[in-house]
Amino acid sequence: MPPQKTQIACPRCRQPVVAQIEQLFDITSDPGAKQRLLGGVSNYAVCQNCGYNGPLATPIVYHDADKELLLTYFPSELGMAVNDQEKMVGPLITQVTNRLPLEKRKAYLLRPQSFLTYQSLVERILGADGITPEMIQSQKKRVTLVERLLGATTPEARSEIIKQEAVLLDAEFFSIFNRLMEGATTSGQEPYIAQMDALQKQLLAETDYGRKIAEQANEVQEAIKTLQAAGKGLDREKLLTILIEAPNDDRLNALVSMTRPGLDYTFFQSLTGRIEKNKGDERKKLETLREKLLQITQLFDQRTASEFKRATDLLNTILAAEDIQQATANHIQEINDPFVQVLNDALQEANQKNDAERMPKLQQIVNVLQQASAPPPELALLEEFLDAPDEAALNKMLEQHSDEITPELSSIIVNILGRSEEQAGPNPQGAEAQTIDKLRALYKAVLRFSMKKSMN
Repeated sequence: MPPQKTQIACPRCRQPVVAQIEQLFDITSDPGAKQRLLGGVSNYAVCQNCGYNGPLATPIVYHDADKELLLTYFPSELGMAVNDQEKMVGPLITQVTNRLPLEKRKAYLLRPQSFLTYQSLVERILGADGITPEMIQSQKKRVTLVERLLGATTPEARSEIIKQEAVLLDAEFFSIFNRLMEGATTSGQEPYIAQMDALQKQLLAETDYGRKIAEQANEVQEAIKTLQAAGKGLDREKLLTILIEAPNDDRLNALVSMTRPGLDYTFFQSLTGRIEKNKGDERKKLETLREKLLQITQLFDQRTASEFKRATDLLNTILAAEDIQQATANHIQEINDPFVQVLNDALQEANQKNDAERMPKLQQIVNVLQQASAPPPELALLEEFLDAPDEAALNKMLEQHSDEITPELSSIIVNILGRSEEQAGPNPQGAEAQTIDKLRALYKAVLRFSMKKSMN
């Protein structure tokens, strides 16, 4: 489970910044820790005061029992003697050992590998996953490119970098960029998220691969419109006609992904019937379509089966844990739609069998997921404030909720206001304009109230 954010001094200007500090990355007990380490979610700071955007010098202990890895890294800039370093990381290693059952406490735990640089630590972790130095160097080039693009001060400067480094702006680059963006979103790095969002829009518009992604997204939207137009009257014959008329492979892939249950034995019988009734070019066209549909559905089914197997394995892992709620929290980043479906199926089965042992365990998982997906209490409070009929009523509500007027609430208001202004554009109208005005007034009132409270 990731640690809470804490306030630290910016490495450059020493002004207070909020960051997620983490020293122990034990992926055996917390699989999400690996992504937090490699994705730069933890031990990373963004300073709004001086613009610092980079890693923090933090000692690290990394543990993976499956690969028998116990790795340590101590930043040289901290200037601590070896004995002092061992005293600092020793309790973390003891914590790792104590978490393991006796049968899994092997010799590697007595010989932790130490690394002098953060990069060498990362290379060792990735190397254990079969990622070669050449692959690491390729990723490093693209990560560096992301940093260069984020560091550019204007869209024009980013455009120039995009032209210069066009060869690196490929599928691998966009995969890395998306992982970094997901990491920033998970850790709540709002200024960083805004930067990446603006950069993403520019990349989609100005790169060949980005335009390809945008085109695929457009084909998905067109596929949705086509199926919506068909409405409730969509049957296999109409679906076959829609697939025959698909203008390109991207549209075809999108349609199949949305209608896979309809592409069954009866559907392919109907398609074969049409093939047999035609000759020449039309027959060849339908035969080619059949081959494409068989390939697409086979790949789709393989991916689906793989996802559900991972979900089933994850559910079994959580159910086997001593502390099911903690195990669910540790794996929260791996929870997806297939897992929820597997969980619901398990609940129905346990209910039908009246399984008094399994049902409470499954319910514990449900409780954690419901709690994790619940909106923060600040949002409910924000809605209450926005409903205030006038300034006097709002001020009275602020007094009543004095203890809940926190920096977190102010930050949420600022973020929502910023997104609302961006979506509405320079000249908001109607309901959008009213909402923005209310948010601005609320932020000013909260700011005044907070200043008044701090002075008392």
